Amino acid sequence: MAPKVGYLLPTREAVMEGRPDAQPLLALAEQAEGLGYDSVWIGDSVLARPRHEPLTMLAAVAGRTKHVQLGTAVLLPVLRNPVLLAHQAATLDQASDGRLILGIGIATDVPNIRAEFEACGVPFDKRVGRMLEGLQLARALWSGEPVTWSGRWEVSESTLGPEPVQKGGPPIWAGGSVTPALKRIARHFDGWFPIDTPPAKWAERRQEIDALAVAEGRDPSGIAGALYLTLSIGEDEEKAGERLDAFLGSYYGARPDVLKKRQACYAGPAAGAKALMQAYADAGVEHFCLRFAGDHEASLETFAKVRKDLGW
Repeated sequence: MAPKVGYLLPTREAVMEGRPDAQPLLALAEQAEGLGYDSVWIGDSVLARPRHEPLTMLAAVAGRTKHVQLGTAVLLPVLRNPVLLAHQAATLDQASDGRLILGIGIATDVPNIRAEFEACGVPFDKRVGRMLEGLQLARALWSGEPVTWSGRWEVSESTLGPEPVQKGGPPIWAGGSVTPALKRIARHFDGWFPIDTPPAKWAERRQEIDALAVAEGRDPSGIAGALYLTLSIGEDEEKAGERLDAFLGSYYGARPDVLKKRQACYAGPAAGAKALMQAYADAGVEHFCLRFAGDHEASLETFAKVRKDLGW
């Protein structure tokens, strides 16, 4: 089966550049759907990297589109009360007629993100256990059955409504490439959504997830394999590289050369991006989330053609 191709809305860039109006972003989502993209994604941050709140924005995208899946790339669920998150996600899944994917992560250990956690009243060092319990509680609530829960949160014989359209709730895809993250994915989640692996490494880690899933008694085919890929497209490779470096540096406030070792990136002509995406597809990637550095309207058009050339 051909991989799906999705598009990350530039909510972070819109705020960084002082043009936070939502309407142009919604128009980009409509353009992506019109060009045949399979999904539209939105990132998450409250204070560390200011941007539009993703679930709220995806509700607006749901109202402007009919077919694309709607995803978070990635949501920090630990910053949200899980009962409220379960309600929001169920309502969004209803509003979009079952198109929601929750991409989730645990956040990078850097000072501004630790400050964001503190501002939200969430202990950073307890984030993994808190996230796992919160998502387990959300899934229990998505069942539509009465839930009693005793832990970090207390729920007594309570039923959430409406239920999500997707039985059991929207699929949850988790990021991460170190062994503890892969173990969590194999045990708990519906998809793997890394940002940092070249094709050969992606294939190796996918094999590791599959083996871990079998050990957990799960069918590995039930775990989707995705990739978050940043692209700066231009026939002049040097200028495309400079644009990518400027984008990454301003987005994260860190050195681009360091970031490019931690993230899947490409700068150069579309033909090179086509070859890279085919290599990932050969490694097993089933769903791409593309983040563009540069002109988004032009990049959307370019990659619609690239996809056609790939036969996807």
